[in-house]
Amino acid sequence: MSTEKKTGANRTQPAVRDEWWSDERVKSFLALESSQDETPDFHILQKAYRGMVPEAFSRFISFFIEEGKNLNERNKQGETLLQIVSAHRNSEEYAEILKAAGAE
Repeated sequence: MSTEKKTGANRTQPAVRDEWWSDERVKSFLALESSQDETPDFHILQKAYRGMVPEAFSRFISFFIEEGKNLNERNKQGETLLQIVSAHRNSEEYAEILKAAGAE
């Protein structure tokens, strides 16, 4: 069964781009648990990158570092989040946030 992707006014859930993320909501990502296949710090970083707007991600990175977590943790393919983000088309702002925080 093939379905067409809904766009514009036909979407069931509108895209939200200017939503404010409270510090509590941003910090809640620090408690995410990883699967057995992923290291905890990489899992948390990746979920935050995928789920947050740049402003919230920037605040998250500060909290992440304060918790003593590793910005350079690697996934099972040996890649850091900065390496992955740098390969994405519209992720320059996220890459700059990671670099400014000391990611390699």
